[in-house]
Amino acid sequence: MHESFPVGGFMGGNFDNVWQAVEDFRSKFEKRSGTRAGRGGLRAAVLALLAERPMHGYQIIREIEERSGGSWKPSAGSVYPTLQLLADEGLVTAEESEGRKVHSLTEAGRAEAESAESGAPWEPGGTSSGFSALPKAGVELAQAAAQVGRTGTKGQVAEAVKVLEEARRKLYAILAQD
Repeated sequence: MHESFPVGGFMGGNFDNVWQAVEDFRSKFEKRSGTRAGRGGLRAAVLALLAERPMHGYQIIREIEERSGGSWKPSAGSVYPTLQLLADEGLVTAEESEGRKVHSLTEAGRAEAESAESGAPWEPGGTSSGFSALPKAGVELAQAAAQVGRTGTKGQVAEAVKVLEEARRKLYAILAQD
């Protein structure tokens, strides 16, 4: 404990609450099924997978889950309507094979998959880049802030608070962009 803090430490002995908050934040981003991708992420994922080879719906679900490291497992209730929409747009066709509909890209679908501005959502720089990067960065930031709180001087803590407030403003500014 740094001498500049009163007995009981930073935040008047409630520092365990900060660690609990860090753990709660981290747990929100742990591996879980059904996590959603960003806008257009499922469409991009389906096009990217079908550009590799024809697949049925459950293969698409499993591939997305595997390639995202388990952080995203779309539901059948989102994959099948996406496949139908792509078929309605003339980008995907479906053929019956062994009792399952196997989907493949049409020439138009292949052209769209190739001209996509960004890669598949699970790739760095993909449509939903940051499946795990953002939570990891957030947890690491919270841990650094907690370390400053535990061992920093009053001046260092005040400076850290200013940095965190500026970071929060910048994050909201990112969302405000078009």
